[in-house]
Amino acid sequence: MEDPDFHPPVNPMPATVTLLFLALAGIEIVLSLAEAGIIGGPAAVGWRLALIRDYGFSGDVFDWMVANMQFPLRELSRVVSYSFIHLGFTHAIFACVLLLALGKMVAEAMGQVAFLAIFFVSGIFGAVVYALVLNDPVWLVGAYPSVYGLIGGYSFVMWRKLAGQGEQQYRAFSLIAVLMGLQLIWGVFFDAGTQWLAELLGFVCGFALCFIFAPGEWSKLRGRIQGAERGPAPCPPGFCAIWK
Repeated sequence: MEDPDFHPPVNPMPATVTLLFLALAGIEIVLSLAEAGIIGGPAAVGWRLALIRDYGFSGDVFDWMVANMQFPLRELSRVVSYSFIHLGFTHAIFACVLLLALGKMVAEAMGQVAFLAIFFVSGIFGAVVYALVLNDPVWLVGAYPSVYGLIGGYSFVMWRKLAGQGEQQYRAFSLIAVLMGLQLIWGVFFDAGTQWLAELLGFVCGFALCFIFAPGEWSKLRGRIQGAERGPAPCPPGFCAIWK
Protein backbone atom coordinates (compact mmCIF):
# COMPACT_ATOMS: atom_id res chain seq x y z
CA MET A 1 0.00 0.00 0.00
CA GLU A 2 1.37 3.39 -1.01
CA ASP A 3 1.88 6.12 1.55
CA PRO A 4 -0.51 9.00 0.62
CA ASP A 5 1.97 11.48 2.10
CA PHE A 6 4.87 10.22 -0.03
CA HIS A 7 6.06 12.63 -2.72
CA PRO A 8 8.71 11.39 -5.17
CA PRO A 9 11.87 13.55 -5.27
CA VAL A 10 11.49 13.93 -9.05
CA ASN A 11 8.15 14.60 -10.72
CA PRO A 12 7.25 11.81 -13.16
CA MET A 13 7.46 12.56 -16.86
CA PRO A 14 4.00 13.23 -18.38
CA ALA A 15 2.78 10.23 -20.37
CA THR A 16 2.38 12.12 -23.65
CA VAL A 17 5.94 13.41 -23.47
CA THR A 18 7.24 9.91 -22.79
CA LEU A 19 5.27 8.42 -25.70
CA LEU A 20 6.53 11.02 -28.16
CA PHE A 21 10.08 10.54 -26.94
CA LEU A 22 9.81 6.77 -27.39
CA ALA A 23 8.45 7.24 -30.92
CA LEU A 24 11.29 9.58 -31.96
CA ALA A 25 14.01 7.60 -30.18
CA GLY A 26 12.67 4.23 -31.31
CA ILE A 27 12.72 5.15 -35.00
CA GLU A 28 16.24 6.55 -34.70
CA ILE A 29 17.55 3.52 -32.83
CA VAL A 30 16.26 1.19 -35.54
CA LEU A 31 17.76 3.33 -38.31
CA SER A 32 21.11 3.68 -36.53
CA LEU A 33 21.32 -0.07 -35.93
CA ALA A 34 20.48 -0.68 -39.58
CA GLU A 35 23.21 1.69 -40.77
CA ALA A 36 25.68 -0.06 -38.47
CA GLY A 37 24.82 -3.36 -40.13
CA ILE A 38 23.44 -4.89 -36.93
CA ILE A 39 19.90 -5.45 -38.21
CA GLY A 40 18.22 -5.72 -41.59
CA GLY A 41 21.13 -6.90 -43.68
CA PRO A 42 22.82 -4.93 -46.49
CA ALA A 43 19.54 -3.46 -47.77
CA ALA A 44 18.87 -1.79 -44.38
CA VAL A 45 21.52 0.84 -45.10
CA GLY A 46 18.99 2.60 -47.31
CA TRP A 47 16.14 2.60 -44.80
CA ARG A 48 16.72 6.20 -43.71
CA LEU A 49 16.71 7.58 -47.24
CA ALA A 50 13.59 5.54 -48.00
CA LEU A 51 11.80 7.00 -44.98
CA ILE A 52 12.82 10.53 -45.93
CA ARG A 53 11.49 9.92 -49.44
CA ASP A 54 8.21 8.43 -48.21
CA TYR A 55 7.53 10.58 -45.12
CA GLY A 56 9.72 13.70 -45.33
CA PHE A 57 8.24 17.09 -46.22
CA SER A 58 8.92 18.54 -49.65
CA GLY A 59 8.18 22.21 -50.22
CA ASP A 60 8.05 21.60 -53.96
CA VAL A 61 5.39 18.90 -53.56
CA PHE A 62 3.38 21.12 -51.25
CA ASP A 63 3.59 24.03 -53.69
CA TRP A 64 2.30 21.71 -56.42
CA MET A 65 -0.66 20.71 -54.23
CA VAL A 66 -1.54 24.34 -53.54
CA ALA A 67 -1.16 25.36 -57.21
CA ASN A 68 -3.42 22.51 -58.38
CA MET A 69 -5.75 22.54 -55.35
CA GLN A 70 -5.22 18.81 -54.94
CA PHE A 71 -4.35 17.46 -51.51
CA PRO A 72 -3.84 13.68 -51.52
CA LEU A 73 -3.95 12.38 -47.96
CA ARG A 74 -0.65 10.53 -48.36
CA GLU A 75 1.16 13.73 -49.36
CA LEU A 76 -0.70 15.91 -46.90
CA SER A 77 0.27 13.64 -44.00
CA ARG A 78 3.90 14.62 -44.55
CA VAL A 79 3.32 17.84 -42.57
CA VAL A 80 3.14 15.57 -39.50
CA SER A 81 5.30 12.57 -40.38
CA TYR A 82 8.45 14.56 -41.24
CA SER A 83 8.95 15.34 -37.55
CA PHE A 84 9.65 11.68 -36.74
CA ILE A 85 12.57 11.19 -39.16
CA HIS A 86 16.05 12.63 -38.61
CA LEU A 87 19.22 12.89 -40.64
CA GLY A 88 21.31 10.95 -38.15
CA PHE A 89 21.81 9.96 -34.51
CA THR A 90 23.15 13.36 -33.40
CA HIS A 91 20.37 15.18 -35.22
CA ALA A 92 17.83 13.05 -33.36
CA ILE A 93 19.39 13.04 -29.89
CA PHE A 94 19.33 16.83 -29.50
CA ALA A 95 15.68 16.91 -30.55
CA CYS A 96 14.87 14.19 -28.00
CA VAL A 97 16.70 15.98 -25.18
CA LEU A 98 14.86 19.24 -25.90
CA LEU A 99 11.57 17.36 -26.12
CA LEU A 100 12.04 15.82 -22.68
CA ALA A 101 13.20 19.01 -20.97
CA LEU A 102 10.79 21.51 -22.53
CA GLY A 103 7.90 19.11 -23.05
CA LYS A 104 7.82 18.28 -19.35
CA MET A 105 7.65 21.95 -18.40
CA VAL A 106 4.95 22.80 -20.97
CA ALA A 107 2.83 19.74 -20.12
CA GLU A 108 3.01 20.46 -16.39
CA ALA A 109 2.22 24.16 -16.84
CA MET A 110 -0.59 23.87 -19.42
CA GLY A 111 -1.66 20.24 -19.53
CA GLN A 112 -0.91 17.32 -21.82
CA VAL A 113 -3.53 18.25 -24.45
CA ALA A 114 -1.91 21.68 -24.77
CA PHE A 115 1.51 20.04 -25.02
CA LEU A 116 0.38 17.82 -27.91
CA ALA A 117 -1.35 20.72 -29.67
CA ILE A 118 1.72 22.94 -29.42
CA PHE A 119 4.04 20.17 -30.61
CA PHE A 120 2.02 19.12 -33.66
CA VAL A 121 0.52 22.47 -34.70
CA SER A 122 3.92 24.20 -34.48
CA GLY A 123 5.45 21.51 -36.70
CA ILE A 124 2.63 21.80 -39.23
CA PHE A 125 2.72 25.61 -39.24
CA GLY A 126 6.50 25.71 -39.61
CA ALA A 127 6.45 23.33 -42.58
CA VAL A 128 3.53 24.94 -44.42
CA VAL A 129 4.79 28.53 -44.16
CA TYR A 130 8.34 27.34 -44.94
CA ALA A 131 7.03 25.85 -48.19
CA LEU A 132 4.94 28.90 -49.09
CA VAL A 133 7.70 31.43 -48.40
CA LEU A 134 10.73 29.63 -49.82
CA ASN A 135 11.45 27.65 -52.97
CA ASP A 136 14.06 25.43 -51.36
CA PRO A 137 14.25 21.95 -52.94
CA VAL A 138 15.84 20.50 -49.78
CA TRP A 139 13.40 18.27 -47.92
CA LEU A 140 12.40 19.14 -44.38
CA VAL A 141 12.95 16.42 -41.75
CA GLY A 142 13.31 16.35 -37.99
CA ALA A 143 11.31 17.37 -34.93
CA TYR A 144 12.97 20.75 -34.55
CA PRO A 145 10.09 23.00 -35.73
CA SER A 146 7.84 21.15 -33.27
CA VAL A 147 10.44 21.34 -30.50
CA TYR A 148 10.92 25.03 -31.17
CA GLY A 149 7.18 25.34 -30.62
CA LEU A 150 7.82 23.94 -27.14
CA ILE A 151 10.55 26.55 -26.72
CA GLY A 152 7.84 29.09 -27.50
CA GLY A 153 5.71 27.52 -24.76
CA TYR A 154 8.63 27.63 -22.32
CA SER A 155 9.27 31.28 -23.23
CA PHE A 156 5.61 32.10 -22.59
CA VAL A 157 5.72 30.48 -19.15
CA MET A 158 8.85 32.48 -18.29
CA TRP A 159 7.37 35.66 -19.81
CA ARG A 160 4.29 35.40 -17.62
CA LYS A 161 6.36 34.48 -14.56
CA LEU A 162 8.67 37.47 -14.99
CA ALA A 163 5.66 39.74 -15.43
CA GLY A 164 4.23 38.50 -12.13
CA GLN A 165 7.54 39.19 -10.42
CA GLY A 166 7.80 42.68 -11.90
CA GLU A 167 11.01 41.83 -13.75
CA GLN A 168 12.06 42.54 -17.33
CA GLN A 169 10.10 40.20 -19.58
CA TYR A 170 12.57 40.22 -22.47
CA ARG A 171 14.66 37.75 -20.44
CA ALA A 172 12.06 35.11 -21.29
CA PHE A 173 13.42 35.06 -24.84
CA SER A 174 17.02 34.33 -23.84
CA LEU A 175 16.88 30.69 -24.95
CA ILE A 176 15.54 31.38 -28.45
CA ALA A 177 18.00 34.28 -28.81
CA VAL A 178 20.93 31.98 -27.97
CA LEU A 179 19.73 29.25 -30.33
CA MET A 180 19.17 31.66 -33.21
CA GLY A 181 22.56 33.24 -32.51
CA LEU A 182 24.23 29.84 -32.72
CA GLN A 183 22.39 29.20 -35.99
CA LEU A 184 23.75 32.48 -37.33
CA ILE A 185 27.32 31.72 -36.28
CA TRP A 186 27.08 28.22 -37.75
CA GLY A 187 25.74 29.68 -41.00
CA VAL A 188 28.72 32.02 -41.30
CA PHE A 189 31.19 29.14 -41.40
CA PHE A 190 29.07 26.35 -42.85
CA ASP A 191 26.10 25.98 -45.15
CA ALA A 192 23.35 25.89 -42.54
CA GLY A 193 20.51 25.75 -45.06
CA THR A 194 17.11 27.32 -44.57
CA GLN A 195 15.51 24.96 -42.04
CA TRP A 196 16.08 27.61 -39.37
CA LEU A 197 13.09 29.47 -40.83
CA ALA A 198 10.76 26.52 -40.14
CA GLU A 199 12.19 26.34 -36.61
CA LEU A 200 11.65 30.05 -35.98
CA LEU A 201 8.10 29.77 -37.35
CA GLY A 202 7.53 26.85 -34.99
CA PHE A 203 8.66 29.02 -32.08
CA VAL A 204 6.30 31.85 -33.04
CA CYS A 205 3.41 29.43 -33.42
CA GLY A 206 4.10 27.76 -30.07
CA PHE A 207 4.28 31.10 -28.27
CA ALA A 208 1.03 32.30 -29.90
CA LEU A 209 -0.83 29.08 -29.04
CA CYS A 210 -0.15 29.71 -25.36
CA PHE A 211 -2.64 32.57 -25.44
CA ILE A 212 -5.25 29.86 -26.04
CA PHE A 213 -3.96 27.01 -23.91
CA ALA A 214 -2.26 28.66 -20.92
CA PRO A 215 -4.57 28.65 -17.88
CA GLY A 216 -6.60 31.87 -17.74
CA GLU A 217 -5.13 33.39 -20.90
CA TRP A 218 -8.09 32.60 -23.17
CA SER A 219 -10.52 34.23 -20.74
CA LYS A 220 -8.31 37.30 -20.48
CA LEU A 221 -7.99 37.55 -24.26
CA ARG A 222 -11.74 37.15 -24.75
CA GLY A 223 -12.37 39.81 -22.11
CA ARG A 224 -10.06 42.24 -23.91
CA ILE A 225 -11.83 41.61 -27.23
CA GLN A 226 -15.24 42.13 -25.67
CA GLY A 227 -14.00 45.25 -23.91
CA ALA A 228 -12.70 46.65 -27.20
CA GLU A 229 -16.06 45.98 -28.87
CA ARG A 230 -17.93 47.82 -26.08
CA GLY A 231 -15.57 50.75 -26.23
CA PRO A 232 -13.92 52.55 -23.31
CA ALA A 233 -15.82 52.66 -20.05
CA PRO A 234 -17.36 56.04 -19.13
CA CYS A 235 -15.46 58.20 -16.68
CA PRO A 236 -16.75 58.33 -13.11
CA PRO A 237 -18.38 61.70 -12.20
CA GLY A 238 -15.77 64.39 -11.68
CA PHE A 239 -12.86 62.15 -12.73
CA CYS A 240 -12.55 63.22 -16.37
CA ALA A 241 -12.58 66.86 -15.38
CA ILE A 242 -9.22 66.37 -13.69
CA TRP A 243 -7.60 65.63 -17.05
CA LYS A 244 -9.27 68.44 -19.02
